[in-house]
Amino acid sequence: MIKTHKTHKTHTHITKPETQHFSEMMSWFTSEQAMFDWAGPNFRIPCNTSTFLDDLRLDDFRSFSLVSNSPKSINNDNRSEFLAFGQYYLRLGKCHLARLIINPANRGEGVVKELITQLCKRGLQEFNVTECSLFVLTHNISAIKAYKKIGFIITQYPESCFGKTSETSTLENCLYMVK
Repeated sequence: MIKTHKTHKTHTHITKPETQHFSEMMSWFTSEQAMFDWAGPNFRIPCNTSTFLDDLRLDDFRSFSLVSNSPKSINNDNRSEFLAFGQYYLRLGKCHLARLIINPANRGEGVVKELITQLCKRGLQEFNVTECSLFVLTHNISAIKAYKKIGFIITQYPESCFGKTSETSTLENCLYMVK
């Protein structure tokens, strides 16, 4: 079977995550390391549904699912297909994107661009700021390429924002990107 690359452009929207999205998202991780790379050092791993939801800090970060506008054809259950998840919050005067993840079945289809475009649009307007930022691990080459293609550039993180903390050491393995 040949996989055709479809684009979800104009056929998606971001929405408040549904309960089943979290359990589905948990299944997208193939290892504890993959989850750690995505979630960061303040996430309890291994996790269960309860700790996963607590550590997402849904009350502190704006959280959204990217879903298709058309119902899943496979299950005929009239639910929109869950394509991706992301969060944002205000950090250093920018709309900071966090915990971006694409359903493995939809990687390479332009979903990351749709997710980031919609999160940025909403976050820039909500916070009345002009830039978005994000962190990406230095070994996540495919994400770095995707973010650059969307218009993010690698820049120096303002070190004056941190004293010596656990977050500072975490930043050593990360790139800071701004758009």
